[in-house]
Amino acid sequence: MPDIQLFKYFESIADPRQQGKVVHKLFDIIFLAVSAVISGCQGWEDIEDFGHDRLDWLRKYVPLEQGIPRHDTIARVMSRIDMTQFQDSFSSWMKDCSKLTQGDVVAIDGKRLKGSFNQSDRRDALYMVSAFACENGVVLAQCPVDKKSNEITALPELLELLEIKGCLVTIDAMGCQKSIAETIVDKQADYLLAVKANHKGLLSQVENALLPEVTRQASEGVLFNEADYHKNREEFRCCAVSHNVSDLSETSNWKDAKTVGVIVSYRKEKNKVSNELCYRYYISSAYLSAEELARSARQHWQIENGLHWRLDVGFKEDDCRIRREGAAPVFAGLRHIAFNQLKAETSFNKGMPAKQKKAMRSTDYLEKVLKS
Repeated sequence: MPDIQLFKYFESIADPRQQGKVVHKLFDIIFLAVSAVISGCQGWEDIEDFGHDRLDWLRKYVPLEQGIPRHDTIARVMSRIDMTQFQDSFSSWMKDCSKLTQGDVVAIDGKRLKGSFNQSDRRDALYMVSAFACENGVVLAQCPVDKKSNEITALPELLELLEIKGCLVTIDAMGCQKSIAETIVDKQADYLLAVKANHKGLLSQVENALLPEVTRQASEGVLFNEADYHKNREEFRCCAVSHNVSDLSETSNWKDAKTVGVIVSYRKEKNKVSNELCYRYYISSAYLSAEELARSARQHWQIENGLHWRLDVGFKEDDCRIRREGAAPVFAGLRHIAFNQLKAETSFNKGMPAKQKKAMRSTDYLEKVLKS
C-alpha cells in the first residue's frame, strides 16, 4: 500500500474464511476498521457508517469492490482473525518504528475490558496485558489473558514479542515471579519488580534490611527525597536502596538480583496530611541508585496515566460492549493501533479526543495520522 507503512505489517494476516465464499477482502475490512477507530468510531455499526460516508476516500487505498460490508459482517470477520498473527504483526510494526535505547523503561500492566463480560452472568470480562514504552509513549505489544487463567500466564507470551535489550522492564506485584525475572534477563534486559505479600519471605527480608537504612540516611541528611505538587494534592516521597543482596537469602533464586529498594510516601490533600505512610518495596537486576529507582518506579505509572486513562477517556474503552467471541481482543488491538498513530502525529497539538474528531472531519488529517 503506497505511503502507509503501517499496513504492510498487517497484510500477511491469514483470512479465516473459505475463499470461495469471500465477498469482502480481509485487508479491505482491516483498513476500514483502523481508519474508523482512528476517527473515533467505537463499534461495528459506527465503522459501517464511517465506511459509507468515506467510501470514495477509502477506495484510494483499497478496492472495496463490493462496497462497504454490513456491520455484522465486519464483526464476524474481525472476531475470527487469529490473535497470534495479529500480535505478531503489531509487535513487528513497533519494533521497526519505535526504537528503544539503553535504559529506557518498558512498563507492563494489565487492564480489564469492563464491557466484554458474558451477558448471561456478567462475568469473565477479558483482560489485556500491554507493554508500554514510557519514553516514547506508545504501546509496544499486547496479549489477551485466557479467561481460565490469570495475567501471570500471559506475561511470558508478551515478553516473547518484545525486543527489549538494554531496557528496564517494570511490572507490579502480579509479575513478581522468579520465572518472569529470568525471562527478562535472558532477553538481555533488566527487571524492576514490585515486592508484596505474594512473596512473604522476600518482603520480610527486604523490609528488615531497608527500614533501618531509611532511618539512618534520614538522620544523616542524605536520604533521597522528592515531591509532586498538584491542585489540592501534594505527595512527598523518599527512597532508599541496598546493594547488599547477598545478605538476603531470599534473593538467591532471583536471577542477577543487584538492588532492593523502598519508597516511602505520604499525601497532603486539601491541606490535610494523611496519617499513614505508604511503603512500596522493589527488587531489580539493575544496579540502581535511590534516585534511579524512584524515577523508574514513577515512570511505571505512565502506563496507567498515559495509556489506560487515555483509552478510557479518549476511546471510551470502559463503555465498549463488544463481547462476540474473539472480537474484544482484536478491537482492543485496533484501539492500540489508533492510539499509537494519533500519538505519533504532532502537527495538531491537542488531546486524543480532539485529534479523533479532526480525523473524522478531515480526510487530509486522517491521511496524516495513518502515515505518521
